[in-house]
Amino acid sequence: MIIATIIAVAYIGFSVVSSSLTGGISSGTQYDELADLKSNYSDLEARFEDTGSNIYTLGDVAKEQEFVNAKVELVRAQNDLNNVQSALDMGKSSSEVDKRLEEAKEDLKIAWDAYNSLSTK
Repeated sequence: MIIATIIAVAYIGFSVVSSSLTGGISSGTQYDELADLKSNYSDLEARFEDTGSNIYTLGDVAKEQEFVNAKVELVRAQNDLNNVQSALDMGKSSSEVDKRLEEAKEDLKIAWDAYNSLSTK
């Protein structure tokens, strides 16, 4: 009976240690993905700043409105990146962080598309 208890405790201990190591590896990859997305976001944000100043000097109200609409997509992408960072900081599950990463990727793509649409007109 004592041996069975020791084996059970050892198994549970091994499982806990193993799962924490796997979680650490996963979150490391997730931190790398977040860093890449943040870099991509910073590039897009800089482009928005340059384009915005040019658009506002033209005085075209329709173009300004289009710029504002595109900028909203950029803000959504930033909120998604903040959500990913928050999930990582709070130690959320790997699947929750992955879900948030996917949302951030999608919204960042939408923001890029909005920017590209704006600059080609």
